[in-house]
Amino acid sequence: MSNVFNFSILSFITYLPLIGCLALLFIDKGNHKAIRQTAFSIAIATMVLSFFLLLGFNPSDINMQFAEQASWIPSMGVEYLLGIDGISLLLILLTTIITPIAILSSYTAIHERIKEYYLSLLFLETAMLGVFMALDLFLFYIFWEVMLVPMYFLIGIWGGGRRLYSAIKFFLFTLFGSLFMLLGILTVYFLNHNPAYGTGTFTFNILELYKMNLPLELQRWLFLAFFMGFAIKVPMFPFHTWLPDAHTDAPTAGSVVLAGVLLKMGTYGFIRFCLPLFPEASHYFVPMMIGLSLIGIVYGAFLALAQKDIKRLVAYSSVSHLGFVMLGMFALNPQGLTGSILQMVNHGISTGALFLIVGMLYERRHTRLIADFGGISYQMPILAALFAVTMFSSIGMPGLNGFIGEFLILVGAFQYNKAFAGIAVIGIILGAAYMLWLFQRVMFGPLDKPENKILSDLNSREIAYMVPLIILMFWIGLYPKPFIDIIDPAVMNIVKKVNPGWNQQEAESSPLTPLNLPLIKKS
Repeated sequence: MSNVFNFSILSFITYLPLIGCLALLFIDKGNHKAIRQTAFSIAIATMVLSFFLLLGFNPSDINMQFAEQASWIPSMGVEYLLGIDGISLLLILLTTIITPIAILSSYTAIHERIKEYYLSLLFLETAMLGVFMALDLFLFYIFWEVMLVPMYFLIGIWGGGRRLYSAIKFFLFTLFGSLFMLLGILTVYFLNHNPAYGTGTFTFNILELYKMNLPLELQRWLFLAFFMGFAIKVPMFPFHTWLPDAHTDAPTAGSVVLAGVLLKMGTYGFIRFCLPLFPEASHYFVPMMIGLSLIGIVYGAFLALAQKDIKRLVAYSSVSHLGFVMLGMFALNPQGLTGSILQMVNHGISTGALFLIVGMLYERRHTRLIADFGGISYQMPILAALFAVTMFSSIGMPGLNGFIGEFLILVGAFQYNKAFAGIAVIGIILGAAYMLWLFQRVMFGPLDKPENKILSDLNSREIAYMVPLIILMFWIGLYPKPFIDIIDPAVMNIVKKVNPGWNQQEAESSPLTPLNLPLIKKS
């Protein structure tokens, strides 16, 4: 990595939405069309630039790529350090695809303080991208905390219902966890200065901190400190209570970004920091992590079954789906971790699409109660078709994106403990039950409510922002190999850090390993 700062592609992608914020400031607040078009154009430009990352990415290189390094606060050992591997690349692409879709979906949904709304969305995109690129813990924490502000405003100003309550609850929960994480970051920083534990330098450089050799007792406490920050963000049971309120009261775009990207910051944090920094503690806390994950899977699914509001049902489904992500991650084997990362992306696509569909229904009917619908497919056949694909994607139907992630997670969980895999299957069955029940109640049955008889089907704008997500559902479901090839070296790096006793020859002899699964065999 060069010691001379050059404003390379990672910085440009990260700060282009921020530059867009500055551009919006010079547009008259009454010129709504120009504001919308400028915000959308900036988001599209950011997405296009992120595709150049994909084109230039070398899947066989195990090092961080497109790295930028410059001294920032030398007296503290703080660096401006960005870089990506296959895991962060997929999450960056997810972020830059979801953001323009969220902006486009807001054209007719937001009618007041429009400039400030799009400023918040673009500012939020910069913060999210920074989280996935930062390789300096100090810089990571800044991006992590900055993200709170625009999301708080999106819920608190443009939300509905108890929006202030939900915004404050989201802010306080996340801030509470972040303070524990900050204590953990500072402790790691000072421990690394001790040659007995680390490199003997003051640094926040995560690549240097990976070299630390901490005793198990210290690792336990530090793992728990980081756990508080990340588990609340995921959110894991029992820290999930802020999520249904935030989703219910957020505007549609806020829910799409929250489900599509923000929740992945928590799961990403576990993968990037907890597993490689505290490998022995990760093993020690496997029973706790898998236990909480399984409770989240089943508990979230049962709560989803009990909901009368479509948005709350989808919100509780996220608790269940992200329980799967954490289950695969803490199986601590290549299959589980690969499935976990894929499922992070799959959840962002499928659940983001579900919230878009809920938003379309709400714009037309101004209600989200399941009982207020019925027979909608007769009036809105295009929406019904898109809803069907998204619903099957969410429940893990073979041929769609949800299947491969869940399959690999179950393989990983099965290798760790057959009973755990069996409990997780209960969550899949319940997930199919609540999604099929929702689809049947909303789309089929008698068209007996006068308000539903005058509903119009999707317009070209709504179809335009749904189509990319539908394409991704089929692409990942039918041909996941390119995505798995991207993350495979990074996954193996993490497995070797957290599980150095993992034996390649034993893996090759197992009937349930990457080398014997054609879908994830390296070419």
